[in-house]
Amino acid sequence: MEYDKTTTQDDPWLWLEEVDAGRALGWVEANNARTEAELAGRQDYAALRTRLKAILDSKDKIPYVRLHGGWYYNFWRDAGHERGIWRRTTPEEYGKPAPRWDTVLDLDLLARQEHESWVWAGASFLKPRGERCLVSLSRGGGDAHVVREFDLERLAFVDDGFILPEAKGSAAWIDRDTVFVATDFGPGSMTDSGYPRIVKEWRRGAPLADARVVHEARHDDLAISAWFDYTPGHEHQFVQRQIDFYSSELFVRDPAGGALTRVDKPVDADAFTVRDQLLIRLRSDWTVAGTTGTATWPQGALLAAPFAGFMAGERAFTALFTPTDTSSLEDVGATRDAILLTVLDKVKNRVVELRHADGAWRRREVDAPGMGALGVAAVDDIESDQYFLTVTDFLTPSSLYLAQTGSDVRTLLKSMPAFFDAAPYTVSQFEAASKDGTAVPYFVVMRRGLAADGSHPALLYGYGGFEVSLTPFYSGVTGAAWLERGGIYVLANIRGGGEFGPRWHQAALKERRQNAFDDFLAVAEDLAARGFTSPSRLGIMGGSNGGLLVGAALTQRPELFGAVVCQVPLLDMRRYHELLAGASWMGEYGDPDDPDQWAYIGKYSPYHRVSPRQRYPRVLFTTSTRDDRVHPGHARKMAARMREQGHDVLYWENTEGGHAGAANNEQTATMWALTYSFLWQELAEKSTPKT
Repeated sequence: MEYDKTTTQDDPWLWLEEVDAGRALGWVEANNARTEAELAGRQDYAALRTRLKAILDSKDKIPYVRLHGGWYYNFWRDAGHERGIWRRTTPEEYGKPAPRWDTVLDLDLLARQEHESWVWAGASFLKPRGERCLVSLSRGGGDAHVVREFDLERLAFVDDGFILPEAKGSAAWIDRDTVFVATDFGPGSMTDSGYPRIVKEWRRGAPLADARVVHEARHDDLAISAWFDYTPGHEHQFVQRQIDFYSSELFVRDPAGGALTRVDKPVDADAFTVRDQLLIRLRSDWTVAGTTGTATWPQGALLAAPFAGFMAGERAFTALFTPTDTSSLEDVGATRDAILLTVLDKVKNRVVELRHADGAWRRREVDAPGMGALGVAAVDDIESDQYFLTVTDFLTPSSLYLAQTGSDVRTLLKSMPAFFDAAPYTVSQFEAASKDGTAVPYFVVMRRGLAADGSHPALLYGYGGFEVSLTPFYSGVTGAAWLERGGIYVLANIRGGGEFGPRWHQAALKERRQNAFDDFLAVAEDLAARGFTSPSRLGIMGGSNGGLLVGAALTQRPELFGAVVCQVPLLDMRRYHELLAGASWMGEYGDPDDPDQWAYIGKYSPYHRVSPRQRYPRVLFTTSTRDDRVHPGHARKMAARMREQGHDVLYWENTEGGHAGAANNEQTATMWALTYSFLWQELAEKSTPKT
């Protein structure tokens, strides 16, 4: 293994971690120019980019909304609003084919007026009327944002309102004159991961420095936050100490004296309230002495208990969901009187409705399409039992329905247009046997009737981390840029994700990380064995943790691939915990400063495995200068090292975009046009099938 003893001192590319340094930016500009000269100079590039921009700018996309104070709010981008507009309409108007929208905030106008590259980062509404909100704005799309109070009756920022300077933090309403705030309060107030360590109660008119401390986390924790559950009759203040991604402490706060009472849950379980019920979502088996005896609840289960009784010491649980070998709980939502569970079963969704009445839970399977992905969102979790149901799959444009709990009758509100002709294509699901025999499912989207002769360009996408599930989705960009040109698209459901619950994730955690890579490699081999493609025509793509995935696949089995797209990636696993938010991921990967943990991390760290003696497929690295989550130095250093060793790689870094890689439709179209031009060039034009 090359460079396996690399330290900070002998890393020749350390200067590429300097985001704003002239030398580093000069390197970026030179590489961007080289990449654009090759890919943007292709004869088909301009037409592809124009097509993708038109898809992204389409006025016929679904404007997803949420109800606040009687209005449906939506954030929207199109050709006339590059940075976007925040707008609203009435529920009655929204049901029309062409609703009349009122602009609440024009980000393009605001950016021009303030000479800032503002990117929308969301809004938090004051309940129950929704007359004020806290608007979050990011410079260039980074995770750090500023917070400003906005008056939704005057449609203007509140000049003397709650304003927070740029930081990775949070703010949440308690009442009209009080907020919880977790932000950068100065030296020592942030965790090692770069998130707030202290949460305070801030009253209107008082200096931020005088805000009252609510709770403090440790420096090596991930973050801290607080919020107010405003459900009438069940109002509670909560404080959460997030130890790492998978462990936390939850406290109930006395609003009068500020005392905190810990919710006695397993440290690796998530807990939250829905009206008078406490819901606990388990990541590990939990043995607990209940009112009817000792019981062991399984990993991946969702339990419910009366909140008041639980806090008084009672342990009367009901299992609302219990996983099987093929099913897991993907999401939990709530309307006024019901709880909606989104379940994954063999990586396909179904929805379960639960109601608690007369001391008992009643369960109903919702009659919804069983192929593809379903998304559930309450219209309003306080006043209404209506919810939005989104239905989509690889070949069917997304549709948005208005549904009512207790009924399977739905009203179609909006449908996305077809951005490519899906008639010639089919979707199939297969399984590959991983190195240890584990069956790994994957989806294949391809043109009907293709000969199984290994001659077809194919793109394999994966993630495999942080308990994130990859489910079927509709993408006009993928359809237009890849499927229509003759490519096969493959989505792999490897370990490390959440497709089969916590066990699937934990099977690739820390010292077991290689399982995720083995699963991905097994899918690649299975695709060739079935004749869908061949190594020289198989490309792989992944971003963030998926960038680490394809980086590991590249350095471990380069002979399996013809091209690699590595997006906003982690690659230097020796220093990842010292860069930006990297320390927050040690619960996922381990601590490279611990010799025992570096022993397994170093075996797959792509930056340390790449060798001048190995032959690699061509790689396109993409990232963003404004990515303040995964440092752009990962991609920069890997590209520089590979080029130093004589490997032919391309590199492209967008100046904006944050961890998404692009801040608006213009940049997004450019990014994807470069990406798919590269893949088609390497896999369809240069490649010939291997025998």
